[in-house]
Amino acid sequence: MRILQLTSDWKWTGPAAPMLQLLLALRERGHGVDLVCARAPGDLEPSLAGQARLVGAAPVLEFARARGLRWRRDAPDVEQLRALVESRGFDLVHTWHTRDHLLALRAVNRRRRAGLTRVVRSYKSAEPISAAPWNRWLFGPGCDGLVCVSPRAAEANRRLRGGRPILGAFGAVDLERFRPAAPDKAVRESLGLEPGQPVVGIVARAQRHRRFDLLMQAAAELLRRLPAVRLLVIGRGTHIRETAHEPAIRLGIADRVIFAGYRTSDYADVLRSIDVFTFLVPGSDGGCRALLEAAACGIPAVTTARGALSELVLEGETGLIVPERAEALAAAWYDLLVDDARRAAMGAAARGRAETHFAPERLSREILALYADVLRGVR
Repeated sequence: MRILQLTSDWKWTGPAAPMLQLLLALRERGHGVDLVCARAPGDLEPSLAGQARLVGAAPVLEFARARGLRWRRDAPDVEQLRALVESRGFDLVHTWHTRDHLLALRAVNRRRRAGLTRVVRSYKSAEPISAAPWNRWLFGPGCDGLVCVSPRAAEANRRLRGGRPILGAFGAVDLERFRPAAPDKAVRESLGLEPGQPVVGIVARAQRHRRFDLLMQAAAELLRRLPAVRLLVIGRGTHIRETAHEPAIRLGIADRVIFAGYRTSDYADVLRSIDVFTFLVPGSDGGCRALLEAAACGIPAVTTARGALSELVLEGETGLIVPERAEALAAAWYDLLVDDARRAAMGAAARGRAETHFAPERLSREILALYADVLRGVR
């Protein structure tokens, strides 16, 4: 099967890593898979193209960066894409955002009508797609297959499909890079952590809707009971001062909150410094990549029930799902931090679930089954 993975984004964001993991897994199964993405500005890294080159999957075409759709402005990208599809005879174009979805439809319109090339769309949010007329077309007859971030999300969006193929599939992580291992002493020291000091951690872009206010309130509650704990925040964001720094100062816990910033080469080691992972509100990636990475590292999670979180975390087995209240979060963190045996058991279960549910091989198998339905024209 000849497959094109197409994204109009250039950033190494949440949906990009599972897409690249899928591409590599499909290649291992013997399929011809290529990547097209947007060109990164200058040498700014990490970028999707840069990460793809590192694993031998350099883009065969890089679009100009743009937002939205404009008929004339986008014509060169459409023509390049059309020529690429014609020359390589792709059976499927798998798109990941609305911009590249529409570019693909323009580029392969004639081949699609002739049954030569099909268009599949991945939708990155776990929230149900609005049934507005535009969406009913775009996510209905406007794509031959639809991939959602979880089984529950797929069921919620089935109403738009008119019997066309749809799949709910969890994301995938690199299980070798993200594996259980003892925390790196040098990394912990660089973070200001003392030996054996307990850590609650989160990986999230500091955005207003991500509930950093709740995170800081819960941390203040926990610190009243366990003063030695540290809250580790991995990530950055334009609004990090107002959403995270200032609340920590107001609550008097700024000296016990570690802002590690955005990490690249040492990210997995920084992640393994965490004893209990937490996740409150999914961001632009409804698949919650950081949660999957933490699970693969054998770290139990405490989350809310937002989005797909209650499907990704098995309550009482790989983590705890709690109401969005500071005291509930603090109590769950406390329970796991003071019970080493329970925390270790949940961590082992989280790793086991990652191996069965978040493996690239599993994702490629499920996606290939959807592709087969699409190519057969299943209705």
